[in-house]
Amino acid sequence: MQTDKKLKDLVKQKYSEIALQNQNENRASCCGAGGCSTEVYNIMSDSYETMEGYNPEADLGLGCGLPTAFALIKEGNTVLDLGSGAGNDCFVARAQTGENGKVIGVDFTPIMIEKARENTKKRGFNNVEFRLGDIEKLPITSNVVDVVVSNCVLNLVPHKKGVFQEILRVLKPGGHFSISDVVLIGDLPATIAQAAEMYAGCVSGAIQKETYLELIKKSGFVDIKIQKEKSISLPDDILKNYLDEEALASFKNSDTGIFSITVFARKPSNCKPGNGCC
Repeated sequence: MQTDKKLKDLVKQKYSEIALQNQNENRASCCGAGGCSTEVYNIMSDSYETMEGYNPEADLGLGCGLPTAFALIKEGNTVLDLGSGAGNDCFVARAQTGENGKVIGVDFTPIMIEKARENTKKRGFNNVEFRLGDIEKLPITSNVVDVVVSNCVLNLVPHKKGVFQEILRVLKPGGHFSISDVVLIGDLPATIAQAAEMYAGCVSGAIQKETYLELIKKSGFVDIKIQKEKSISLPDDILKNYLDEEALASFKNSDTGIFSITVFARKPSNCKPGNGCC
C-alpha cells in the first residue's frame, strides 16, 4: 500500500482534522456518503452514554467497541489508554479507578493531546494525564501499569507486534489489557485494501483475526479471550466508492467478514525482569 511513514502521516493528518470537529460534525461528515473515514466509524462505534464518567465533549465517535466496559478496572489501578484521542476512555476509566488511581493517555497527534488536556482541565482531574508519543515506543516506564485499554487504534499501526510487546513491557506482572479492534476473516478486495481512506477508517489496516490473536500469544500473554465480537457490514454507498457492480456483488457473496472484537489478555504473574519473558 504505502510506506510505514506515509501511513503514519496519513493517520496523523486525518485525526488532526477530526480533532477539530465534534462528534455530531464527524457523524454528519460533509465528505459525501462513504467519502470519509468517519463515515465508516459511524457504522462501527458503540454508545458510551450509559457509562459512568462519560462526557460527550471527549467522545469523537471514533471507536469500534467499549473496552473500558470489559477492562475489569479496580479502584486505585493505574490505567493506560493507547490512542487516547480527546480523552473519552480515559475519563470513563477514571470513574472506575477513582481518585486514588491514575490514568494515562498516549496519542501521537498533538492536537488530540491538546484537546484531551483541555477536557481534563475543565473537569479538574489531577490524576489523569496525556502524553504525546508513539504506541510502538511508549513513553511509559516498565512494569507500572495495571490495565491497558485501547479502542480501534492498533489496526492503524503498521507493526502491531511491536505494540503488543510494548504493552507487555509496561504492564505489571499479572496486569491485563482489554482492547477493541477491527479484524478480518478472508481477504479484502485490492481496491479496498489499498485505499488510504479505508486505512484511516480502520478497515484496510485490519489483519486476519487468527493472526491478531496469534500475535498476542507470541508476545507472551496468557488467558487470551474474546470478550465481545460483532460483525461490521459496510453499506453499498461506501463500497461503491471502491468497487464496480460486479466486484461489489462478488464481495458481498464472498466469505470475507469484517469484525469488531474486544480482546482480553494477561501478562503472566511470573513475568519479571531477568527471567526472559519481558
